[in-house]
Amino acid sequence: MAGGIGSRLWPLSTPEHPKQFIDVLGLGKSLLRLTAERFLPLAPMSNFWVVTGERYAGMVAEHLPEIPADHILCEPEPRNTAPCIAYACRKIALRHPEANIVVTPSDAIVTRTELFAEVIGKALDETEHSDSIVTVGITPTRPETGYGYIHSSSKEKEKVVPVSEFREKPDLETAEKYLADGSYVWNAGIFVWNVSTIIAELTAHAPSVMAVMDKIAPSFYTPGETAALREFFPTCEKISIDYAVMEKSRHIKTIAAELGWSDLGGWSSVREHIPQDAEGNAVVGEGVRLFGCSGCIVHVHSGRKTVISGLHDTIVCEAPGGLIVCPLADEQNIREYSK
Repeated sequence: MAGGIGSRLWPLSTPEHPKQFIDVLGLGKSLLRLTAERFLPLAPMSNFWVVTGERYAGMVAEHLPEIPADHILCEPEPRNTAPCIAYACRKIALRHPEANIVVTPSDAIVTRTELFAEVIGKALDETEHSDSIVTVGITPTRPETGYGYIHSSSKEKEKVVPVSEFREKPDLETAEKYLADGSYVWNAGIFVWNVSTIIAELTAHAPSVMAVMDKIAPSFYTPGETAALREFFPTCEKISIDYAVMEKSRHIKTIAAELGWSDLGGWSSVREHIPQDAEGNAVVGEGVRLFGCSGCIVHVHSGRKTVISGLHDTIVCEAPGGLIVCPLADEQNIREYSK
């Protein structure tokens, strides 16, 4: 899934050039590219599909030139994750009725890629011959209030176990209890299922979404597909896959592991995944010089000589989308600042 705009990372990420197409961490590759490459031990690029917005189709092809052109699926407008997933899975099912599918966001980071491939492999083994849906859970490292949680029936890691329930983003006191309990994991939004399973679950729990897909499906793989999408897709209910299926299905399992995962949802999380100097500053960009600074995240796109003096716990980002200098403590306000 590559249709988001990552507004909390403005001005680096903008609607014109969102974060999945950007080298956010200074690794020489976009987040979309990194996402695809960590699945290569499991499948060739010819098996990859990307759902994105119409305006981003060219960017997807640029960053993933190996995937077939008709595997880039373009939503005429965003309708949240359930319609996105329903479209992709319904189209895949037409030609690959026994497909085993992994759904993942394209804008997160995973540092333990070998373990990640092992975990996904175990999930695929579970779903290939069953009607289970397996979510990938992330073993918490802190009492995080910005993520949803999955309560599993077991504290065992790297094994597929039943899910007891999904929990919304908690307050700090509740998150601390989850961390101490040991049977709660972060919901990474990564799902594994057989295509027949997810179509059956969507039909049962989100029939209005699947009714729209029924109208679009006759056009799949034809020149009329774009027109059908533009006519019918915007009529889909805006609903996440969590609400549409995951919180209603009786077939949900999870597999948890410490994967070095982050959704890079804000500048603080970006800073955590960039090497820091002795004063805790994380810098991406050539020609940046810091004097008397500590705890800063600096991201300079232009390559011009940049001198920063006397700042502490501050975001400094210069990109084509604009310039921001603000306290890290104010990062939750960046969406408002960017309007």
